[in-house]
Amino acid sequence: MTTTKTGLKAIAALEASKGVIAILVAFGLHVLAGKNLQHVAELIVSYAHLNPASHFPSIFIHAASTFSDSKTNLLAIGAFAYSLIRLVEAYGLWNELVWTEWFALLSGAIYLPFEIYEVIFHTGFLAVGALLINIIVVWYMSRILLSKREEEKQC
Repeated sequence: MTTTKTGLKAIAALEASKGVIAILVAFGLHVLAGKNLQHVAELIVSYAHLNPASHFPSIFIHAASTFSDSKTNLLAIGAFAYSLIRLVEAYGLWNELVWTEWFALLSGAIYLPFEIYEVIFHTGFLAVGALLINIIVVWYMSRILLSKREEEKQC
């Protein structure tokens, strides 16, 4: 297996994992629709042995109390649509479809300004990790597409 195929398969696996996580979130949100989300949030905070009056748990509980069934269902539909996009992209990259290579480049590049903002104003391990992974993906996909263009010129 060439390094190009190995790299594309690695990125395909990354995108597939995003798709699987998103579909799990979509199903989780669908299951939670119609339930008292504030009570569910309180149970999660209690199960995690967190103080419900402290800053982040109280924000989590308050946010859960403001979600209506329609918002929850809308988020579930959005997560499901996102999962389909990621899974189609993963399939296309795994099978080396050129349009998905372009899609991977563009979809990764779109997130870069937001990830840079997040690193500058809310520096954290996850933000830095997401930015670095995305930079690698965008760099790699641009390298793949440029090398294909060079090959076409030589033919």
